[in-house]
Amino acid sequence: MKIGFDNEKYLKIQSEHIKERIAQFDGKLYLELGGKLFDDHHASRVLPGFQPDSKLRMFAQLRDQLEIVIVISAEDIEKNKIRADLGITYDEDVLRLREEFMQRQFMVGSVVITHYSGQHAADQFRHRLERMGIKSYVHRIIDGYPHSVDLIASDEGFGKDDYVETTRPLVIVTAPGPGSGKMATCLSQLYNENKRGIRAGYAKFETFPVWNLPLKHPVNIAYEAATADLNDVNMIDPFHLEAYGKTAVNYNRDIEIFPVLNTLFEGIYGENPYKSPTDMGVNMVGFCISDDEVCCEASKQEIIRRYYAATNKLAEGADNEKEVSKIRLLFNQAKISTAYRRVTTAAYERNIETGHSASAIELEDGTIITAKSSPLLGCSAALLLNAMKHLGEIDHELKLIPQSIIEPVQNTKTQYLGAQNPRLHTDEVLVALSVLSPHDANCRKALEQLPRLRHCQVHSTVLLSEVDRKIFKKLGCELTCDPVRKK
Repeated sequence: MKIGFDNEKYLKIQSEHIKERIAQFDGKLYLELGGKLFDDHHASRVLPGFQPDSKLRMFAQLRDQLEIVIVISAEDIEKNKIRADLGITYDEDVLRLREEFMQRQFMVGSVVITHYSGQHAADQFRHRLERMGIKSYVHRIIDGYPHSVDLIASDEGFGKDDYVETTRPLVIVTAPGPGSGKMATCLSQLYNENKRGIRAGYAKFETFPVWNLPLKHPVNIAYEAATADLNDVNMIDPFHLEAYGKTAVNYNRDIEIFPVLNTLFEGIYGENPYKSPTDMGVNMVGFCISDDEVCCEASKQEIIRRYYAATNKLAEGADNEKEVSKIRLLFNQAKISTAYRRVTTAAYERNIETGHSASAIELEDGTIITAKSSPLLGCSAALLLNAMKHLGEIDHELKLIPQSIIEPVQNTKTQYLGAQNPRLHTDEVLVALSVLSPHDANCRKALEQLPRLRHCQVHSTVLLSEVDRKIFKKLGCELTCDPVRKK
């Protein structure tokens, strides 16, 4: 994988910038965290060299100065809202996040339950937190939030919220997902800190869009593709342009809410320390791109992957036509099509050539390997074998898994397990290789090539099974599939 991002520089200048922001206030900063604090795979895909845990590593340099407050909406608790990527409810994710942070020696001060209006499920969750020895606070719904500024910034608004006790200069406010009330929690704390004579600060930490890259830079277009389901739109920040005469990129929701925030800050402090929504951010990612061409290429690939992911959801019954249409429009902005993705073209060509479903992988040196489905193997399983043979310099004609091994597995699948498709999946191929490897040097050599598949691009002309998709994900491959069901 070519590197386009200086991760060590990022760790250094990002932590320094946050320290500077803390110093601008009375030694107290509430930092609203947008996106993921760890496992930020989108950032690592579009900024090759950015590590998925970069933000955690950066904050580790400030560990003794920070504490974390986790926010969850009472409405999400009541609805049993699920995190789609993990398949767990938001309240369970609060506990998971707390455990993850604490395992890394971060202080988790408390949990704030927002949008509270007496929900029974929220009360139960709060009792559960109490039994676990976890501090919790409640912030109630304020009528007219966020536009009734006079009410919000008063003792009848934020003044009725529980004051969240914090002990460290940097308070990171995070949540299981969007719409949890992170910003309102930060602003409530500013109001209540100010009543106690502390002029605390607020800042926002979001990686995307990258404010100091052009509006139509592929990295920023990739962010729009990633949030197409939310209909986020990157925009030039008009407040920043007016205040400084400089172009900066932000997104529609922050720009739309800024006039309200401006009035709220004035209501709390008498003035707003920020002249634009971009001013509120502390993101230094744009200063750490070491090879713009590499990041542009990676981002274009991400846009195409997001398109296939959206079309796959549509094929599986999701109501997301608008998401698909928006990403198609982004193709025009990035001046790409699905044909830009080399493995897509290679898989199509193999499909046309053989008349069978096909797949392709681009290896670390740019070599393209293809495979087709057969009576014994699905196209993804055959591709995995072909790639391992090539990397291990194993004769392509050699059958690593004898037909005498494959056929009994197929019989078990169809006769006893009721499977309609007798072909072996990727996981079954890997298990078979593992069984054979103690007595077969070629099988051992093939398995030893698996780490070399990380970051490789893969495409299939048919929608792969969940099992196959998970195997490629575990191998670190970037997989796309046509939204076509296997016949």
